Order: sequence, then structure tokens, then C-alpha cells
Amino acid sequence: MCPLDTLIPVIELRATAPLLDAYLSYFETPSTPFTIPGHKQQAGRIDAGLGQVVDVDAPLYGGLDEVKLTRQLLRHAEQIAAECWGADWARFSTGGSTHANQAVIFALGRPGDRIAVSRTAHRSVLSALVLAGLEPIWMTPDIDEPTGVPMGISPAEFERALEHDPIALLLTEPGYLGTLSDLPPLIARAHAAGIPVIIDTAWGAHFGFHAQIPQHAMQLGADALVTSIHKSLPGYSASAMLLARTELLSIDRLEHGFETTHTTSPPGAPLASIDGCRALLQSRGEDLIGTLLANVTAFRQRVQSQFDVPVFLEASDFPAGRFDPTKLVLRVNQLGASGVEIERALLEHSIRIEMADHDTIIFMATITDTAADFDLLASALIPILKAVQGDARPSDTALSWSVVPQVAISMRDAYFANTEMVCRADAVGRISADLIAPYPPGVAVVAPGEVLTDEIVEGLTTSKDAGVRIAYASDPTLASYRVVRNER
Repeated sequence: MCPLDTLIPVIELRATAPLLDAYLSYFETPSTPFTIPGHKQQAGRIDAGLGQVVDVDAPLYGGLDEVKLTRQLLRHAEQIAAECWGADWARFSTGGSTHANQAVIFALGRPGDRIAVSRTAHRSVLSALVLAGLEPIWMTPDIDEPTGVPMGISPAEFERALEHDPIALLLTEPGYLGTLSDLPPLIARAHAAGIPVIIDTAWGAHFGFHAQIPQHAMQLGADALVTSIHKSLPGYSASAMLLARTELLSIDRLEHGFETTHTTSPPGAPLASIDGCRALLQSRGEDLIGTLLANVTAFRQRVQSQFDVPVFLEASDFPAGRFDPTKLVLRVNQLGASGVEIERALLEHSIRIEMADHDTIIFMATITDTAADFDLLASALIPILKAVQGDARPSDTALSWSVVPQVAISMRDAYFANTEMVCRADAVGRISADLIAPYPPGVAVVAPGEVLTDEIVEGLTTSKDAGVRIAYASDPTLASYRVVRNER
């Protein structure tokens, strides 16, 4: 574990991060590679622009380590991470939390087995269930009425799922808007039933390293934790970790699931960044997260001071420990404005944001942001908000959080079924063959095997017309839908 009172001294990260050190050493030591990758860090000889992109790329095999992995640097770094998070086993992924979710789901059971799953799960979880042949027992989150925000899975909802004999509990914590279920009683109940708890904490890689933010899943007793290093930490894109305890999970199946779904040519930079971020949290996490909290608080106060109505989600809106205080969620419905319209105005200031829909904007803040960055954002945002401010409107619950699925056939059967395209008017009542989701957050409004209701079809159209990106539909215009063919 990495208790806050025993953090190692602040030292150069590479001294405590074997993969980071290996990556830096690779470029410090002249070599003439006759291995892959094909650029050999020399693409700049052919084209300067291409070289800028690929000449800082080093592979794991024949880069960070020998081709035969004789130095076992990756295993060493993963063991350090396992000890840091209090796990028995850890693997570093270069395929994001998508791959890590697939790996752990492959390790859980056999085709036909059922898993209790929060409906707020990311698309990658649903895809993994299809690949593994496992069936979801969907659990619907409670909704906080004043804010319209999903509050997580209640013990009563989990008890309902337990009646269907799941082999595991899989939760997404924190949710995309920063809220969390009351995890300790859920974990305790699952363990009393003899089933493991897997938590996709893609948005919470920073959890557990400061007393004012929530504990991470392993500290709370979960059996497996999936997290994206590239979301809330300064990791390379698609860098992720899978951590596990092995009392209720098989280490052999975890290894097999991980290797089955991972690339056989792992790039070195994402691996080195995972190792470096672990060392960064271990050595300076409390200080860096403390600074982030101070910056986020000051930003909220500066913007809020300009308006009479509450415009941000706050930790005080929710029970203690049930919200990530570093999450910046602007409730534009309180200003009678459109989040998509505000996003367009911010882009004119070269400010990109994580997510915008009609009622909500999410600004992704991390430990790399400075006070000057927040000052720049506030200076651009406040005049925009004042210019578009109107009468407040009620908080609506986004389609991704409010739909209760009507399952007709299994996701796997729908995925492999004969399908056809039908016009939007004829799609209502048919069985969807597509997973369709607003993106971000990538949470399914409808999954393969579920009935396309009028609520879903009209809601998706309304979201698209408001400027929200609708992902994964065979027809991105939503003029038609791919449905399971009615076989006669």
C-alpha cells in the first residue's frame, strides 16, 4: 500500500520507475536496431513531420527490454504497482481501460454465466460481455432529483440482481459526472454471497492518494480495479492498469484473459508513463493533488461569485465521500443556456473541453493544470456565460442515465444475428443490433438485443439535433437503425 504518511521522498522519478528509466536510457544509448518497429527512430531521415511523430517511439521488446525480455523490467514495474495499490497482481495495458475490462471479464466465467452490471458501464464492458458470452443483469442507478445526476447503485438494487445468481459484481466508479455508489456495503454484500467485485475506475486513477478525495477501490476491499492512467493522470494515451486480489479471482485466468486480448507488440512509451505516474503518485501525490484541489476550488468560487444560482456540482450536493471534488461539472441549465453553444464559444478561444450536452459541461482538470490555466479558463468562460444567461430550467436526467433497458434477446445473439436497416419510424419496437451511445461518455442508451422504444429513438434524435455526438450507430444520421431481422 501507499499510505499517505509513508510516501517516499521527492526524488527524480526514473530512480524509482524501472520502465521510465529504461525508456529514457534507450534514447540516451546509441544503437543500430535491426528489429521492429520499422521506423527505427529514423523516420525523420525520410520525412521530418513523420519523424516528429514516431521517432520518440520505442518498443517493449528490443527497446525497454531485450527481445527475449531477459531483464523482466515490465514484471518488476507491475509488481511495484501491485504493492502500491495493495493488490496481489497487476498488469499494465497499452489498450486503455477497454482492454483491461475485456481481460478481467474474460477471467470471470463461462458463456451463459451472468454478471451484475451497472447500466452506467462503458461501452467496452458491453463489448467484453459479447466477446466472452456472459450475460448482464442490469442495475439501474439512483438519480439525485435536484441535480438529475446518477448517484450509483443502491443496496436494494444489488439485492434484486442477486436473485438472478450473478457470478460477479461489476461497477463503474466514479461515474462520468464524478459521483460514486456507497461502495463498502455493496462490496461486503457481494463477498458475503461469495462473488468478486470488479470496479471500473477509469476516471479515478488519482483516488486514494490524498485524504480529501475518495479512497481507491482496493482500499475499500474490491477484488479488481481497472483504471485509465491517461484520463486523470499524466499518462500516455491508452495507458491503463488492471489490478487484482486473488482470493476470489484466478491469477491464471487473469493472465490468460489479459494476454488473449492484448497486443503482442506493446509500445514502450505508454508502459513507461504508467510506471512514471505510479512513482509520481507515490512520491508527490499528496502535494500535487492538494494543489489541484486548491486550484479547482478557487476556480469554482471565482465563477460562482458571478451568479446567484449554483452553477457547479459540489461535494456538498452529495453524501460524504460520494463525489470526486476534483471534478468540474458546470450545470448550464441553471443559466438557461446550452452547453453545446458554450462549447462552440470556448473553441473560439482555443479552449477544448471534455464534454458538453444541452445541460452540462465537464472540464477535465488534472494535476498538470496550473493556476494560470484556470485563470485563462475563467477569463474566457465568465463573459460567455453572462452573454448566454437566461432563465433557469429544471435539471433533466440525461438519456444515458435514465433509460431502463428492455432486453429481448442476449447481446451476443443480437450481435451475430442476421440484421437489416429500417427507417426511424419503423425502428420503434424492433430489436437493436447496434450499441448506440452519446459520446462522451460512451454509456449505452441501447445495446444489442434490446428493444428500440419511442423514448430511445426520440431521445437520441433530440440529443443529436442539440449537437451531441451519437456514436457507434450504423447510420450516424439516425435516419435509419440496424435491427435484428425478423426471420419467418
